[in-house]
Amino acid sequence: MSNISITATRLREARTNAGLSQRQLGIEAGIDPFSASPRINQYERGKHTPDYNTASRLAKVLNVPTPYLYAEEDDLAEIILAFGTLPKRLRKKALASLKDLT
Repeated sequence: MSNISITATRLREARTNAGLSQRQLGIEAGIDPFSASPRINQYERGKHTPDYNTASRLAKVLNVPTPYLYAEEDDLAEIILAFGTLPKRLRKKALASLKDLT
């Protein structure tokens, strides 16, 4: 699967989970209100891929780590989401636990 379709899929999933319209997401991410909906629609259809800075702004609005938008494997995407929700004090412990499994 290409990064375009993965990014499109992850973006759509995160936006839907956040309960935002394409227009709301675009505006909150700093995209001009008149082009917010069409741009997000193009990203979600895979017609265009947001550059990294735009993806970071979108991820921030969606409350997901930016790497989530690029994770090709579903289980890796889930790990990224779970890790991103942990308080910083627990991240080292979680990382050590993952390393122990390998």
